Amino acid sequence: MNQITHPSSYLVPMVVENTGRGERAFDIYSRLLKERIVFIGTPIDDQVANLVVAQLLFLQSEDPDKEIALYINSPGGQVTAGLAIYDTMQYIRPPVSTICIGMAYSMAAVLLAGGAHGQRYALPHANILIHQPWGGMQGQATDIQIHAKEILRTREQLNQILARHTGQKIEKVTLDTERDYFLTAEAAKDYGLIDDIILTPTKPGEKAKPEKEDAEKVKEKVTAG
Repeated sequence: MNQITHPSSYLVPMVVENTGRGERAFDIYSRLLKERIVFIGTPIDDQVANLVVAQLLFLQSEDPDKEIALYINSPGGQVTAGLAIYDTMQYIRPPVSTICIGMAYSMAAVLLAGGAHGQRYALPHANILIHQPWGGMQGQATDIQIHAKEILRTREQLNQILARHTGQKIEKVTLDTERDYFLTAEAAKDYGLIDDIILTPTKPGEKAKPEKEDAEKVKEKVTAG
């Protein structure tokens, strides 16, 4: 049986489980956390980053060797907040697999690419966007100049991260991120942002099954026929 609670801006389902001590209610995100699943489904700001970082650190303390799954459906957000999540992903001991459902734009695309090597996935109709950071500044000319230099430094930092995780040359990443650069799941795989596209539903306890496994099964059926 499911119940619904009413936060200030949206509905969060409550899942009720029967235990030996009676019923126990979890909000859906806490229930996913029990399965070592972290979900980013909003723009990335400081509050979201703090929650995600806390969850990652908690899961490491629970089991430092067991994989964590980070699901992403986000338009991106603050670079500093996103980098806090990214650095934590690289810092903790458990491998963090990343799965894009819907979209991974801007900073969210960096998080998608920053997953454990060989464990970065997207669903077939996911969309990914990479571009340079942007920002606006008003004030004295010297302050504007300072902020412009910081934006350029941040752009170089993000491009270096993308180049490292995709295997692309820094010159290509810099050129591609000059403007909005949209990629389908297939294009993101070719670019190196993800490792595989998930087509086969998973069973409880199983890892995500990538596209290549599904293709092999189709080939076997054709051969058998």
